[in-house]
Amino acid sequence: QVQLVESGGGLVQAGGSLRLSCAAPERTFSMYAVAWFRQAPGKERHFVATINWSGESTAYADSVKGRFTISRDRVKNTVYLQMNSLKPEDTAVYYCARSYYTGSGYYTEGEYAYWGQGTQVTVSS
Repeated sequence: QVQLVESGGGLVQAGGSLRLSCAAPERTFSMYAVAWFRQAPGKERHFVATINWSGESTAYADSVKGRFTISRDRVKNTVYLQMNSLKPEDTAVYYCARSYYTGSGYYTEGEYAYWGQGTQVTVSS
């Protein structure tokens, strides 16, 4: 079982920034694609961003393009989500997930094998 631990969530005003982290103690974490999903209250969980095993390929949901950046430090076994220009509609629980695969281009929950417990992001207007 792979354990993923998210951190960095919190309360921020609209226009502000937060950086989420997703860490895994397992060394093989760096060999797989990782994504961030989010779930707003009363809504389904949706894809936000993904990064391939090497960090060279990324993809984003249209709603966050140009504002969010996903990156990874393979030595530290950590994936980050830098969130800038936050909007109230970004309020959600954010989950990181490790894919079954190494490449990018996976946008659905079924393509991810392991999930973190989630971290709350609240953006006030």
